[in-house]
Amino acid sequence: MKNVKISAILLLTTACGQSQQTLSGQSTRLTPADSVVVVQPQQQLPVKVGAERTYEYYPLLTGKRVAVLSNHTGMVNENEHLVDILKRDGINLVAIFSPEHGFRGTADAGESVANSVDEKTGTPILSLYDGRTGKPSAQSMSMFDVLIFDIQDVGLRFYTYYIAMCRMMEACAEHGKKMIVLDRPNPNIHFVDGPILDMKHRSGVGWLPIPVLHGLTLGELALMINGERWLPDDLTCELTVIKCLNYTRQTMYRLPAPPSPNLPNMKSIYLYPSVCLFEGTVVSLGRGTDFPFQVYGHPDMTGKSFSFTPRSVSGARNPPLLNRLCHGVDLRNIPDEEIWANGFDLSYVIDAYNNLNIGNRFFTSFFELLVGVDYIRRMIIEGKSAAEIKAMWTDDVENFKIQRLPYLLYE
Repeated sequence: MKNVKISAILLLTTACGQSQQTLSGQSTRLTPADSVVVVQPQQQLPVKVGAERTYEYYPLLTGKRVAVLSNHTGMVNENEHLVDILKRDGINLVAIFSPEHGFRGTADAGESVANSVDEKTGTPILSLYDGRTGKPSAQSMSMFDVLIFDIQDVGLRFYTYYIAMCRMMEACAEHGKKMIVLDRPNPNIHFVDGPILDMKHRSGVGWLPIPVLHGLTLGELALMINGERWLPDDLTCELTVIKCLNYTRQTMYRLPAPPSPNLPNMKSIYLYPSVCLFEGTVVSLGRGTDFPFQVYGHPDMTGKSFSFTPRSVSGARNPPLLNRLCHGVDLRNIPDEEIWANGFDLSYVIDAYNNLNIGNRFFTSFFELLVGVDYIRRMIIEGKSAAEIKAMWTDDVENFKIQRLPYLLYE
């Protein structure tokens, strides 16, 4: 595989359905990532995330009141957050919006994030959900002219940062505000796998008709949201995406910081697509331990030599099966290559289901919100294998790969 040389900067705006253009005016060839075989190419230069490319987006902020939607992952370099450099460089930063887990990334999943002030810069921190429709209020939206979105994602339909982006695109479209997405790599970009969301299961953990593993960066997904007219009332957000440099769909990008409290390392991020399904069952996936999303277990599981006890900890104050000894499976020693090869893997859930032998009581109503379809629970109860169930969504995934082609920014 050849090295990648970047000879032009790709700056994309709202013309999402058209062929993408470089600054030199020549079309950029877009190719799909169809394989789950991951090979790390030799990189001539380190990946440069969108936030580092201030020379591209600072001119768009001149004379504007600027708001930022970010969290602890919005680092421009090892020591400086996006908010810090904007203030240092004299940008008129008027507000910070905080998503799930809060601006500093310490809140529990789903915990309400109240309005506050960033102690370092004195900038007001506003909740994304202070309006009546799950979006910022009209008063909050009136405070700024341009919104900068900069959050590290992990490429999953039920990882909720993309929903915050989508809702803010909707709010910006409604209120005539511009939005700039500073793109970051997707550590699971190598995969497109899992069922497409049946929109009757749309919820706060599944918002768009995309697979569980969509294989897009948030910048690419933002372009797709506009291009596919996924905002309500046929709205279109005035959008600019600042892409990453020295990055391809084969780059094995390791996140410099945990993206949320319960994804502490790369192993948890790779296992997350499959292990997260236990959130819709009676089984613990290790919240309240030092290894969340890297184990699974239950007090009544048998024949397992591994055990753990969920405790109340920061980021998981009331985890499932709190203070109960759980017997189960430790996934931390599975090679990354095996996890990648299996993609969205139902075998862990099927193993626990068969072990507990409690039938439909194994599942909660949250399960369908995570998987996004009705047939997976039914097929597990019928005794189908992971491979048999995966065959149900193969054609849908191939169609999605074609659908997303106009929005891909990286080879």
